[in-house]
Amino acid sequence: MPLHFDTERLSEEVLAFDRSCWRLHPQKFPGNFALPLISVNGNPDNDAINGPMRPTAYLEQCPYLTQVLHRIGAVWGRTRLMKLSGHAEVAPHADVSYYWRERTRVHVPIVTKPTVRFFCGEAEVNMAAGECWIFDTWRSHKVINGDEDERIHLVADTVGSEGFWDLVNRGRAPGHPGFEGWREEAVAATPEERPTLIYESVNVPVVMTPWELQEHLVFLLGEVQPHQQLATAQQVATQFITNWKMLWAQYGTDRTGWPFYREELNAFAHAMEKITAPLMLVNGTKVMDALRPMLLDVAIAGAGKDLGAYEPRRPVVSGSRPAVSDRDEVFDRPVFIVSSPRSGSTLLFETLAQAPGLFTTGQESHGLIEGIQGLHPAHRDYESNRLDAAAVTPVRMKELRDRLLAKLRDREGRPVSQKPIRLLEKTPKNALRVPFLAKIFPEAQFVYLYRDPRRTLSSMIEAWQSGRFRMYPDLPDWNGLPWSLLLVPGWRDLIGRPLQEIVAAQWETTTRILLDDLEALAPGRCHVARYDAFLMDPAAEVERLCGALELEWDRSLDEVLPLSRHTVTEPASDKWRRHEDLIEQVVPGLQATLDRAERFVAR
Repeated sequence: MPLHFDTERLSEEVLAFDRSCWRLHPQKFPGNFALPLISVNGNPDNDAINGPMRPTAYLEQCPYLTQVLHRIGAVWGRTRLMKLSGHAEVAPHADVSYYWRERTRVHVPIVTKPTVRFFCGEAEVNMAAGECWIFDTWRSHKVINGDEDERIHLVADTVGSEGFWDLVNRGRAPGHPGFEGWREEAVAATPEERPTLIYESVNVPVVMTPWELQEHLVFLLGEVQPHQQLATAQQVATQFITNWKMLWAQYGTDRTGWPFYREELNAFAHAMEKITAPLMLVNGTKVMDALRPMLLDVAIAGAGKDLGAYEPRRPVVSGSRPAVSDRDEVFDRPVFIVSSPRSGSTLLFETLAQAPGLFTTGQESHGLIEGIQGLHPAHRDYESNRLDAAAVTPVRMKELRDRLLAKLRDREGRPVSQKPIRLLEKTPKNALRVPFLAKIFPEAQFVYLYRDPRRTLSSMIEAWQSGRFRMYPDLPDWNGLPWSLLLVPGWRDLIGRPLQEIVAAQWETTTRILLDDLEALAPGRCHVARYDAFLMDPAAEVERLCGALELEWDRSLDEVLPLSRHTVTEPASDKWRRHEDLIEQVVPGLQATLDRAERFVAR
């Protein structure tokens, strides 16, 4: 772009920041660091892309950086200083998520050398200090810092403005004609000037309109490399758009329509998962790896915000306890997170455990339960981890309640000092113990956490292979890898079977039994959370759950949550594809239970 900025002034402002001001990259890429200048509500610890973008205290300390952004002239979204350590890289990737679909990324190099190489598509450039660049983020791009010194860029995202696009039209691309007589405008620092910037306030829809949804799908499918399956994907997408229009005509953004939108979205995602498996985009991305962040994760992601405006989330306040004649005087509506293995329950547990007034043991309660006489599988010929209401005796009930009460601590580490208390518990085997727990805790509430089965199965395979989740290493008659994760009924039928069939049976048996038990509960005792929705907008999902469970909530959450303590390898949207061939062998046999789980979650 035809601008050139004062690198000495920029360096002076940027290098004044202490190293403690820099954050690790949200995806924790080695050698990648960021210093937030514009973020949601001006909070430098919030890396989200949904919410009103405002200047952080760091930008307030940088008058010339502010002047730079003002001269470029745009409505500014998330903006950061991005640092790349010596000899570090930004791995090849394409920006396929919803936020960057309609935004341009502006780079102003501040501290750099000719050895820093930027690749986009087939092109390679060195962005020199003080220059101003934009590029096609949809194409695969990467950066290599070939020197031992750090590289620092101003990186700003924007939907543009009339003046901004005029600058773009006067820009020039390396390798193309038109540089004759071309001049860059030198933008000098103006002492004491603090111009007013324009910031975006609306960036994620409440419910995506059918017209926006159609535009994204037409674009995405238009980027698919030729394949015989493409026509089928286009037919399914057309029907989905038609169904979405019908729902929009009925409900618009009204809350009563959200379950129906979700059901339609789930069905579309499930169909496209199968159809698009062999389809690749021209930028080298698999279709589903773009469809999810661009559309599926955000089509109703704005639920909870008013259309056309964003309101900061207010603290959730708990409601009064229901008046019942036989209420539990010790355990007030205890909350049990239940799910199939490796569905993300630890991350949800660790997040909800931050709620004020909640008490947890701080870990999974395998030993507390199985240490009671008669409850360990060894006492029952290793039949399984299944415990129903018949396993409850007065002695066992008292012992388990006493054991838990002695271990419970609040979020500050303080023991129970008064009763009743709110308990939060998460132990994977509890997915097979709902009737048992419901009888011991008459006011128990259950949160069913649902995760895409393909991703769950991949994580289960990884867990078995890691050796970190060996529950019964000396399981009688078992051969092969030591038994990992929960022990399901019928496990002896799995002796000698391939690992993918073992984990598939674990998932199907657990899910089937869990759904049976949850459907048998009285209305109001079961709540549902989707792992993908939780990752996409943790604050919104936690707020919703706390409201349903009548819990207080008083903390802010970043868009990207910390890794849970049971994470085996770094998360990634396509990590499950490491085991894709094995998983696709077993998914057809799980279809009935998979469909049932989707219907249950949609309801």
